[in-house]
Amino acid sequence: MGYVQEARENHVKKKVEEALRSKMKQKALKECDHYTSKYAECAMGRTLSVVWHCRKEANELNQCLKQYTNDSVLEEMKKSYMLEQDNKGAAIPEYKQLYVCD
Repeated sequence: MGYVQEARENHVKKKVEEALRSKMKQKALKECDHYTSKYAECAMGRTLSVVWHCRKEANELNQCLKQYTNDSVLEEMKKSYMLEQDNKGAAIPEYKQLYVCD
């Protein structure tokens, strides 16, 4: 596979990428809900002291979130999105494809 073709396959519009990032963050928060609750419980009633009192909980939460919010996860989501779009295009009957502009 050539560089140009690979770049084209991995390219998605900015708004689509923002939507995928948002979806990725939502999934991460859902998956890490236990750690979020622990951190929130530790932070309750604290102001500046939350930084050192809840360091362990913050690190656990960050480690969990990093599993679900990194570049490789985003790239997989982009590939899935592109495959879905390709499949939608393939599902259009031939007579309608004649009128679709690229």
